[in-house]
Amino acid sequence: MSDATLLKVEDLRFAWPGQPLLLDIPALQLARGERLFLKGPSGSGKTTLLGLLGGVQVPRQGRIVLLGQSLPAVGAAGRDQLRADHCGFIFQQFNLLPFLSVRENVELACRFSALRRQRASQRHGSVRAAAANLLDALGLAPELQRLPAGSLSIGQQQRVAAARALIGQPELVIADEPTSALDADSRAAFLELLFGECRAAGAALLFVSHDQSLAGHFDRSLSLAELNRAGAAA
Repeated sequence: MSDATLLKVEDLRFAWPGQPLLLDIPALQLARGERLFLKGPSGSGKTTLLGLLGGVQVPRQGRIVLLGQSLPAVGAAGRDQLRADHCGFIFQQFNLLPFLSVRENVELACRFSALRRQRASQRHGSVRAAAANLLDALGLAPELQRLPAGSLSIGQQQRVAAARALIGQPELVIADEPTSALDADSRAAFLELLFGECRAAGAALLFVSHDQSLAGHFDRSLSLAELNRAGAAA
């Protein structure tokens, strides 16, 4: 794998137990620092693919190589550590802990990764300052940062999830419909921050959305329907 290649997929096949083949992807690559827009309708397997690329699930067959390491080969603990150190996820359902404060939710990423904790502290002086700076940039005032995450609006929770994904400068940011709950002005500000943080970290961004109007902001745009032979055969 080239030094410029962050993520490489070969002959990926996946099906949920008892279900027909959902994903059959011959090849997919993502370069370091690249911004890739992936489109596809609901139910097409986008979220499942993101879980596979982050090592949350394991394919039935095929290779997924992240930073030179094969995700299926490193074992569950190895995948967990690779994901914690090198991947920032913005989940479609946010996956925030509602009883923790907004700031504590963002800092969680650094509690699970010494590498991201070190990066955040070097850049901002402390993990707490790094979390506060990201939340400020996303329009969440200090008084909101102290509230339980579950008390915020859906749009505000979406921004908290983004800050948690970006803290500690992971090499790969995976975003699953991250602008779905934002209005036009908030969406533009969000994309500007997301691109700026990825650029500062040299991180690649894999951005999944059904909103084709966003595709022009990215280096490359792909359709899951074009990648996925299982979808084409269905």
